[in-house]
Amino acid sequence: MTNITKDPAYDAIDPQDFPAMLDVERYGRRSTAFDKIISATHDHFWDPLDKKYIDFSEPFDLENEYLVPPKMNMELQTAIGERLDERQKIKLVNRSAQFGISSILHGEQGALALSASLCHILRDPGAQEYAANQTREEARHVTAFSMYIQARWGKPVGVGPALGNLLIEMVGSPDVWKKLVGMQMLVEGLAMGAFASFYTFAQDPVLVRLCQLVMTDEAFHHKFGKIWADRTIPHLSEEERNKVEDWAAEVFVGLLRNLGSPEQKRALYEEFGLDMAWVQGAMMEAFSDARIRTRLRESTSIFRVLIKTLLKAGIITERTRGVYAAYVDMEELYKESDRMIGDDIAEEGIRYLMTLNGGRQLSTPVSIAAE
Repeated sequence: MTNITKDPAYDAIDPQDFPAMLDVERYGRRSTAFDKIISATHDHFWDPLDKKYIDFSEPFDLENEYLVPPKMNMELQTAIGERLDERQKIKLVNRSAQFGISSILHGEQGALALSASLCHILRDPGAQEYAANQTREEARHVTAFSMYIQARWGKPVGVGPALGNLLIEMVGSPDVWKKLVGMQMLVEGLAMGAFASFYTFAQDPVLVRLCQLVMTDEAFHHKFGKIWADRTIPHLSEEERNKVEDWAAEVFVGLLRNLGSPEQKRALYEEFGLDMAWVQGAMMEAFSDARIRTRLRESTSIFRVLIKTLLKAGIITERTRGVYAAYVDMEELYKESDRMIGDDIAEEGIRYLMTLNGGRQLSTPVSIAAE
């Protein structure tokens, strides 16, 4: 195991070294850095098995209604759409949504495993308690998305190689910083963008509610990574900073190129009798770099949210700025506040949950923006 520790709150041990957890001095060295987000856990409690919070039995006609507007589907913005009738277009959009939501489910499973692994290595009792809380929350996300997919399609689509390989690398990595940067910033940033898009555009009220409930948790998970960045990034050596920054840029490029690659959905295209080589050509012809940049400028673009997460955490410098500037307006992101696109949605959801749970009413607005 390797670690980059600049603050004792993120000190870690070898996962096999349980005796270190029994050190009597350790129990008294509890950081207060995570107290607020731990205490806030009760404010955003929800149970996917309780219809009071969400009812997965509510129907939605997948054969005749678009789960998301067709304009959100990349394939229908190409010559592919010209080969399909209206019923086929609905099927393509909804099956593509199944692929995307299945990817979210796999990501939540990765987050569950990674959070649990942090419980074995974080020496600080406060950090360990936070990781345990996140593990519990990721577990309910796995349950919730499993139930939604089962209600709509029966079962999920298998994980794509790009996302699957990244999750396997992070969960099994001996590098603690990869777990924190990879999951709390890269994957959580990607997820918040996806949830915000579904919340804003989905036509299924159950999916809208599900995304908001999950976002009430995920906003705090992102905050855990932000605390790490604030306490770590400014104190890195040049070699350490370059290592973190270069890995983040490499993962970003890999996700951008692969998650939107037609190859990821080869089986889906075959259902419509579409030749894979023709599909790739149609997508390349329709989506020039300029058009991709235009789509990424939208505030709910999953990759724009990811880039902003890295930028506000100090993980993008002039060394790698060009990697991201090819897709988004970096000056625009620099000028924006630390608030993320999902913060308003999550805060509204927390107020709803507090009322539903009969909890305390706040005289001041709920705020989960990164401090």
